[in-house]
Amino acid sequence: MRYLLVATALATLPFAVQAEAPDIPAAIYTDPAPDKAHPAAMEVVHIPTGGVEINGVVYIAAGAGPHPTVVLCHGLPGNEKSLDLAQAMRRAGWTVITFNYRGSWGSPGQYRFAQNLEDANAVLAFARDPANTAKLRIDPKRLVIIGHSMGGWVTALTAAADKDLRGAVMISAANLGAFGNAPRDQLAAEMRENGQEALAGTSPETMADEMIANRNSFDFTNAASALAATNLFILSSDDGLAPGTDALAEAIRKAGGSRVKTLHVATDHSWSDARIRLESEILTWLEALK
Repeated sequence: MRYLLVATALATLPFAVQAEAPDIPAAIYTDPAPDKAHPAAMEVVHIPTGGVEINGVVYIAAGAGPHPTVVLCHGLPGNEKSLDLAQAMRRAGWTVITFNYRGSWGSPGQYRFAQNLEDANAVLAFARDPANTAKLRIDPKRLVIIGHSMGGWVTALTAAADKDLRGAVMISAANLGAFGNAPRDQLAAEMRENGQEALAGTSPETMADEMIANRNSFDFTNAASALAATNLFILSSDDGLAPGTDALAEAIRKAGGSRVKTLHVATDHSWSDARIRLESEILTWLEALK
Protein backbone atom coordinates (compact mmCIF):
# COMPACT_ATOMS: atom_id res chain seq x y z
CA MET A 1 0.00 0.00 0.00
CA ARG A 2 1.37 3.42 -0.96
CA TYR A 3 0.09 5.32 2.07
CA LEU A 4 1.61 8.68 1.14
CA LEU A 5 -1.32 10.95 1.99
CA VAL A 6 0.04 12.35 5.24
CA ALA A 7 3.74 12.23 4.41
CA THR A 8 4.00 15.96 3.74
CA ALA A 9 2.29 16.88 7.00
CA LEU A 10 4.59 14.60 8.98
CA ALA A 11 7.81 15.34 7.13
CA THR A 12 9.21 17.61 9.83
CA LEU A 13 9.40 14.77 12.37
CA PRO A 14 12.79 13.02 12.89
CA PHE A 15 13.50 9.69 11.25
CA ALA A 16 14.63 6.57 13.08
CA VAL A 17 18.34 5.98 13.12
CA GLN A 18 19.88 4.04 10.23
CA ALA A 19 22.15 1.41 11.79
CA GLU A 20 24.73 -0.94 10.40
CA ALA A 21 23.32 -4.29 9.35
CA PRO A 22 23.78 -7.10 11.87
CA ASP A 23 25.56 -10.33 11.03
CA ILE A 24 23.30 -12.57 8.97
CA PRO A 25 21.84 -15.26 11.27
CA ALA A 26 22.49 -18.79 10.13
CA ALA A 27 18.74 -19.51 10.04
CA ILE A 28 18.46 -17.32 6.96
CA TYR A 29 20.65 -19.58 4.86
CA THR A 30 20.84 -22.91 6.75
CA ASP A 31 18.14 -25.53 7.21
CA PRO A 32 17.78 -27.00 10.70
CA ALA A 33 18.88 -30.54 11.45
CA PRO A 34 16.08 -32.98 10.60
CA ASP A 35 13.98 -34.16 13.53
CA LYS A 36 12.19 -37.36 12.54
CA ALA A 37 10.16 -37.48 15.75
CA HIS A 38 9.04 -33.84 15.55
CA PRO A 39 9.68 -32.56 12.02
CA ALA A 40 9.01 -29.08 10.76
CA ALA A 41 5.55 -28.99 9.24
CA MET A 42 2.84 -26.84 7.72
CA GLU A 43 -0.77 -26.99 8.91
CA VAL A 44 -3.80 -25.37 7.28
CA VAL A 45 -6.06 -23.94 9.98
CA HIS A 46 -9.48 -22.30 10.18
CA ILE A 47 -9.74 -19.77 12.98
CA PRO A 48 -13.11 -18.72 14.43
CA THR A 49 -13.82 -15.00 14.51
CA GLY A 50 -16.97 -12.93 14.09
CA GLY A 51 -19.18 -15.95 13.41
CA VAL A 52 -17.01 -17.30 10.56
CA GLU A 53 -13.71 -19.12 10.22
CA ILE A 54 -10.83 -17.30 8.54
CA ASN A 55 -8.13 -19.22 6.72
CA GLY A 56 -4.57 -19.49 7.92
CA VAL A 57 -1.39 -21.50 7.74
CA VAL A 58 0.87 -22.50 10.62
CA TYR A 59 4.58 -23.02 9.93
CA ILE A 60 5.56 -25.38 12.75
CA ALA A 61 9.19 -25.34 13.84
CA ALA A 62 11.14 -28.58 14.10
CA GLY A 63 11.58 -30.07 17.54
CA ALA A 64 9.33 -31.19 20.37
CA GLY A 65 8.75 -27.65 21.57
CA PRO A 66 6.77 -25.95 22.80
CA HIS A 67 8.06 -23.25 20.50
CA PRO A 68 7.90 -19.47 20.80
CA THR A 69 5.34 -18.37 18.23
CA VAL A 70 4.78 -15.38 15.96
CA VAL A 71 1.41 -14.20 14.68
CA LEU A 72 2.17 -12.56 11.32
CA CYS A 73 -0.23 -9.88 10.04
CA HIS A 74 -0.24 -8.85 6.39
CA GLY A 75 -1.09 -5.41 5.06
CA LEU A 76 -3.66 -3.97 2.67
CA PRO A 77 -4.57 -5.84 0.60
CA GLY A 78 -1.69 -8.14 1.49
CA ASN A 79 0.22 -8.71 -1.73
CA GLU A 80 3.39 -8.87 0.37
CA LYS A 81 2.75 -11.50 3.03
CA SER A 82 6.37 -11.79 4.21
CA LEU A 83 6.37 -15.56 3.93
CA ASP A 84 10.14 -15.49 3.40
CA LEU A 85 10.35 -13.96 6.88
CA ALA A 86 7.98 -16.64 8.19
CA GLN A 87 10.23 -19.40 6.83
CA ALA A 88 13.35 -17.77 8.29
CA MET A 89 11.71 -17.45 11.69
CA ARG A 90 10.69 -21.10 11.57
CA ARG A 91 14.26 -22.15 10.78
CA ALA A 92 15.30 -20.11 13.83
CA GLY A 93 12.95 -22.14 16.02
CA TRP A 94 9.80 -20.03 15.95
CA THR A 95 6.43 -21.38 14.92
CA VAL A 96 4.60 -18.82 12.74
CA ILE A 97 0.86 -18.36 12.25
CA THR A 98 -0.16 -16.51 9.10
CA PHE A 99 -3.79 -15.68 8.36
CA ASN A 100 -6.12 -13.68 6.16
CA TYR A 101 -8.55 -11.20 7.70
CA ARG A 102 -12.27 -11.55 7.15
CA GLY A 103 -13.15 -10.61 3.59
CA SER A 104 -9.58 -10.97 2.32
CA TRP A 105 -7.91 -13.63 0.20
CA GLY A 106 -10.78 -16.11 0.42
CA SER A 107 -11.58 -15.76 4.12
CA PRO A 108 -15.38 -15.40 4.50
CA GLY A 109 -17.04 -12.16 5.54
CA GLN A 110 -16.85 -8.53 4.53
CA TYR A 111 -13.60 -6.63 4.84
CA ARG A 112 -13.44 -3.91 7.51
CA PHE A 113 -10.44 -2.36 9.24
CA ALA A 114 -11.96 -2.67 12.72
CA GLN A 115 -12.52 -6.38 12.09
CA ASN A 116 -8.82 -6.81 11.33
CA LEU A 117 -8.16 -5.99 14.98
CA GLU A 118 -10.79 -8.49 16.09
CA ASP A 119 -9.30 -11.13 13.81
CA ALA A 120 -5.80 -10.63 15.22
CA ASN A 121 -7.19 -11.10 18.72
CA ALA A 122 -8.98 -14.25 17.54
CA VAL A 123 -5.72 -15.65 16.17
CA LEU A 124 -3.99 -14.99 19.49
CA ALA A 125 -6.87 -16.73 21.30
CA PHE A 126 -6.46 -19.65 18.90
CA ALA A 127 -2.73 -19.79 19.69
CA ARG A 128 -3.50 -19.88 23.43
CA ASP A 129 -6.14 -22.60 23.23
CA PRO A 130 -4.71 -25.69 25.00
CA ALA A 131 -5.85 -28.01 22.21
CA ASN A 132 -3.99 -25.93 19.64
CA THR A 133 -0.89 -25.40 21.75
CA ALA A 134 -0.55 -29.18 22.10
CA LYS A 135 -1.22 -29.99 18.45
CA LEU A 136 0.92 -27.18 17.00
CA ARG A 137 3.67 -27.24 19.66
CA ILE A 138 3.04 -23.60 20.62
CA ASP A 139 4.32 -21.97 23.80
CA PRO A 140 1.41 -19.65 24.70
CA LYS A 141 3.60 -17.67 27.09
CA ARG A 142 6.01 -16.69 24.33
CA LEU A 143 3.80 -15.06 21.70
CA VAL A 144 4.96 -12.21 19.47
CA ILE A 145 2.90 -10.28 16.94
CA ILE A 146 4.50 -8.88 13.77
CA GLY A 147 2.83 -6.85 11.04
CA HIS A 148 3.72 -5.12 7.79
CA SER A 149 2.08 -1.90 6.56
CA MET A 150 -1.57 -1.93 7.65
CA GLY A 151 -0.62 -5.07 9.57
CA GLY A 152 1.81 -2.91 11.52
CA TRP A 153 -1.16 -0.80 12.59
CA VAL A 154 -2.95 -3.99 13.65
CA THR A 155 0.19 -4.97 15.56
CA ALA A 156 0.43 -1.69 17.45
CA LEU A 157 -3.19 -1.58 18.61
CA THR A 158 -3.27 -5.30 19.38
CA ALA A 159 -0.09 -5.16 21.45
CA ALA A 160 -1.37 -2.09 23.30
CA ALA A 161 -4.36 -4.11 24.51
CA ASP A 162 -2.62 -7.46 25.11
CA LYS A 163 -0.20 -7.29 28.01
CA ASP A 164 0.70 -10.99 27.81
CA LEU A 165 2.55 -10.74 24.52
CA ARG A 166 6.31 -11.25 24.67
CA GLY A 167 6.83 -8.52 22.06
CA ALA A 168 5.73 -6.83 18.83
CA VAL A 169 7.34 -5.77 15.54
CA MET A 170 6.00 -3.09 13.19
CA ILE A 171 7.37 -3.08 9.62
CA SER A 172 6.75 0.08 7.58
CA ALA A 173 3.54 0.54 9.55
CA ALA A 174 0.69 2.73 8.35
CA ASN A 175 -1.20 4.85 10.88
CA LEU A 176 -4.80 4.56 9.68
CA GLY A 177 -5.93 7.16 12.20
CA ALA A 178 -3.70 9.79 10.59
CA PHE A 179 -5.10 8.93 7.16
CA GLY A 180 -8.58 9.62 8.48
CA ASN A 181 -7.69 13.33 8.48
CA ALA A 182 -7.37 13.37 4.69
CA PRO A 183 -10.19 14.48 2.35
CA ARG A 184 -12.58 11.64 1.54
CA ASP A 185 -12.06 11.76 -2.23
CA GLN A 186 -8.29 11.74 -1.86
CA LEU A 187 -8.39 8.89 0.62
CA ALA A 188 -10.75 6.83 -1.53
CA ALA A 189 -8.47 7.35 -4.54
CA GLU A 190 -5.55 6.08 -2.48
CA MET A 191 -7.51 2.97 -1.50
CA ARG A 192 -8.49 2.38 -5.13
CA GLU A 193 -4.86 2.41 -6.27
CA ASN A 194 -3.94 -0.34 -3.85
CA GLY A 195 -6.06 -2.97 -5.54
CA GLN A 196 -9.37 -4.37 -4.34
CA GLU A 197 -9.33 -7.74 -6.07
CA ALA A 198 -8.45 -9.67 -2.91
CA LEU A 199 -11.07 -7.93 -0.73
CA ALA A 200 -14.79 -8.74 -0.45
CA GLY A 201 -17.75 -6.65 0.63
CA THR A 202 -16.02 -3.30 0.61
CA SER A 203 -15.11 -0.39 -1.66
CA PRO A 204 -12.60 2.46 -1.64
CA GLU A 205 -15.33 4.79 -0.39
CA THR A 206 -16.35 2.39 2.40
CA MET A 207 -12.74 2.12 3.51
CA ALA A 208 -12.26 5.87 3.43
CA ASP A 209 -15.42 6.44 5.45
CA GLU A 210 -14.31 3.94 8.09
CA MET A 211 -10.94 5.61 8.54
CA ILE A 212 -12.50 9.08 8.74
CA ALA A 213 -15.15 8.00 11.25
CA ASN A 214 -12.56 6.27 13.45
CA ARG A 215 -9.58 8.57 13.03
CA ASN A 216 -9.12 9.02 16.79
CA SER A 217 -9.50 5.38 17.87
CA PHE A 218 -7.48 4.22 14.84
CA ASP A 219 -4.54 6.55 15.62
CA PHE A 220 -1.82 4.34 17.07
CA THR A 221 -0.04 7.36 18.55
CA ASN A 222 -2.86 7.50 21.09
CA ALA A 223 -1.83 4.01 22.24
CA ALA A 224 1.67 5.16 23.23
CA SER A 225 1.07 4.96 26.99
CA ALA A 226 -0.39 1.47 26.64
CA LEU A 227 2.73 0.42 24.70
CA ALA A 228 5.22 1.84 27.20
CA ALA A 229 5.95 -1.56 28.77
CA THR A 230 5.95 -3.49 25.47
CA ASN A 231 9.07 -4.93 23.85
CA LEU A 232 8.55 -3.16 20.53
CA PHE A 233 10.69 -3.05 17.39
CA ILE A 234 9.69 -0.40 14.83
CA LEU A 235 11.27 -0.67 11.38
CA SER A 236 10.68 2.08 8.84
CA SER A 237 11.59 2.65 5.20
CA ASP A 238 11.59 5.32 2.48
CA ASP A 239 7.84 5.15 1.85
CA GLY A 240 6.58 8.34 3.51
CA LEU A 241 5.39 6.50 6.61
CA ALA A 242 8.50 6.77 8.79
CA PRO A 243 7.48 10.09 10.43
CA GLY A 244 4.30 8.45 11.72
CA THR A 245 6.11 5.57 13.41
CA ASP A 246 8.82 7.96 14.63
CA ALA A 247 6.07 9.96 16.31
CA LEU A 248 4.80 6.80 17.99
CA ALA A 249 8.27 5.89 19.27
CA GLU A 250 8.77 9.41 20.59
CA ALA A 251 5.39 9.34 22.34
CA ILE A 252 6.20 5.96 23.91
CA ARG A 253 9.49 7.27 25.27
CA LYS A 254 7.78 10.38 26.63
CA ALA A 255 5.34 8.03 28.40
CA GLY A 256 8.26 6.34 30.12
CA GLY A 257 8.76 3.46 27.71
CA SER A 258 12.30 2.16 27.44
CA ARG A 259 11.73 -1.06 25.46
CA VAL A 260 11.16 0.44 22.01
CA LYS A 261 13.80 0.02 19.32
CA THR A 262 13.66 1.92 16.03
CA LEU A 263 15.48 1.36 12.77
CA HIS A 264 15.25 3.11 9.41
CA VAL A 265 16.49 1.40 6.24
CA ALA A 266 16.67 3.06 2.83
CA THR A 267 14.38 0.72 0.92
CA ASP A 268 10.83 0.74 -0.41
CA HIS A 269 7.59 -0.03 1.38
CA SER A 270 7.85 -3.77 0.69
CA TRP A 271 11.58 -3.93 1.50
CA SER A 272 12.03 -5.27 -2.02
CA ASP A 273 15.82 -4.95 -2.06
CA ALA A 274 16.36 -5.46 1.67
CA ARG A 275 14.65 -8.75 2.53
CA ILE A 276 17.82 -10.31 3.99
CA ARG A 277 18.37 -7.17 6.04
CA LEU A 278 14.78 -7.32 7.29
CA GLU A 279 15.06 -10.97 8.25
CA SER A 280 18.43 -10.42 9.93
CA GLU A 281 17.21 -7.52 12.02
CA ILE A 282 14.05 -9.30 13.16
CA LEU A 283 15.74 -12.65 13.90
CA THR A 284 18.42 -10.90 15.94
CA TRP A 285 15.79 -8.99 17.90
CA LEU A 286 13.67 -12.12 18.44
CA GLU A 287 16.64 -14.10 19.73
CA ALA A 288 16.89 -11.74 22.71
CA LEU A 289 13.23 -12.47 23.60
CA LYS A 290 13.51 -16.26 23.77
